[in-house]
Amino acid sequence: MVRSKKHILLGFLVSSVLAACAVGPDFISPSAPQDAAYSKGGLPKDALTADGKSQSFLTGSINDSRWWEMFQADSLNVIVDEALKQNESLKVAEANLRQSQDLLRAGYGVFFPQISASLGASRTSLAPMQSGLPNSGSIFNLSTASANVSYVLDVFGGARRQVEALRAQVDFQKYSTDAAYLILSANVVNTSIARAAYLEQIRSTEELIVLEKDQLKVAQAQVTGGTAAYATVLSIQALIASNEASIAPLRQRVSQAEHLLAVLEGVDPSHVSLSDITLESLVLPSGIPVSLPSELVRARPDILAAEAQMHVASADVGVATANMYPSISLNAGYGVANNAFASLSGPSQKFWTIGPSIDIPIFAGGSLFYAKQAAIDVYQQTQASYRQIVLTAFSQVADCLTALEHDAQALQGQSDARRYAADALKLQQISYNAGLVDYLSVLVADVQYHQASIAYLQALAQRYQDTVALYVALGGGWKEAENTLH
Repeated sequence: MVRSKKHILLGFLVSSVLAACAVGPDFISPSAPQDAAYSKGGLPKDALTADGKSQSFLTGSINDSRWWEMFQADSLNVIVDEALKQNESLKVAEANLRQSQDLLRAGYGVFFPQISASLGASRTSLAPMQSGLPNSGSIFNLSTASANVSYVLDVFGGARRQVEALRAQVDFQKYSTDAAYLILSANVVNTSIARAAYLEQIRSTEELIVLEKDQLKVAQAQVTGGTAAYATVLSIQALIASNEASIAPLRQRVSQAEHLLAVLEGVDPSHVSLSDITLESLVLPSGIPVSLPSELVRARPDILAAEAQMHVASADVGVATANMYPSISLNAGYGVANNAFASLSGPSQKFWTIGPSIDIPIFAGGSLFYAKQAAIDVYQQTQASYRQIVLTAFSQVADCLTALEHDAQALQGQSDARRYAADALKLQQISYNAGLVDYLSVLVADVQYHQASIAYLQALAQRYQDTVALYVALGGGWKEAENTLH
């Protein structure tokens, strides 16, 4: 009796040890790079000042997911919020997240006994010869009621690895949704800035055309008076025609920007909400926290999504490995049978079964082995994809930092050019009032000023858009806000 108890205890311990193990690799998050840098020179040490506005970079993390509010434009905030509520692609991402969460909840069912019940009624004809008996056949009615219970002993952890993969898939969909939020908000802000820049370029070009037409009248008068060649008139007419032609593509870009905003907001173009911002009304964020590369890999949604994909692939290796081992389940069934369905509650014939079952894979033509190898191959693919996404992220941050340096230089140059052109225009106006130059010289100076103004607007818009790109490259603060997004 003592020996029997020892055997039972030993069997229980062995079963417990086996149940605690799970074949396949245990996933470990990739270690964050400790010695990586965005560029050899590091962050710009001095503030980037252009047109009287400075921008500096500090070591730190973006803590506010509503990064676009840094531009301090209320109408811009409104349309971003509308897009976040109504965008159809975002709704798809959110539905995918809910689906993955429901699949995970369904997957947890494998850890519980599976209980089922059945009722059946049939009219059956049996041939005794099927059992080797010479008797004649019989026809009878059979009604049954039964219940079955089964429980899979996850000895090698295949079921746990499947649930682990489902849990990692939830993480992937969550971070993918965060990335969708980030990209959507960036597209709305960038498109609004671009639209504002196009509208201001149109206004400046129209003002320029008015001046050029005044210049044309003066030139025509000079030709009539014999003080200028007719070629001057033709040159000015060609310039006017060229500038008038440039307005149509700008208006087309405005229309395209508005149509894109409609798509982003989840409405048709006739109901799109538009921001009334101007480039001059936007406030340039003066201090942008730039996370270290080791922190960036824990902040960018696309990097975290790639890590989750790697986790899914790792768990799938465990599932494929477990499929090569025996699977054990406990089964029990109980039922009653009678010739009439109504008589099941009366004296009936009872039947029951109980016992374990084991399914041992012996030969599958190499299918199980190569299925495991394929899972390993996928895991290696996700590892390489993860590393590539991390490198791309570092490159994007570096591109944005250098772009903002160059934007500041370009904007300062365009600002100086506009200021010099304005000063030249004032001097020509003074000289014209003093009778030292003709009016044509004043108009030429005015044309140069408006051309410099258009170039300035383009440089200013580029600086704002590259600032948006930097916020996106840094992850936009979505990690800190992940509990409030869904």
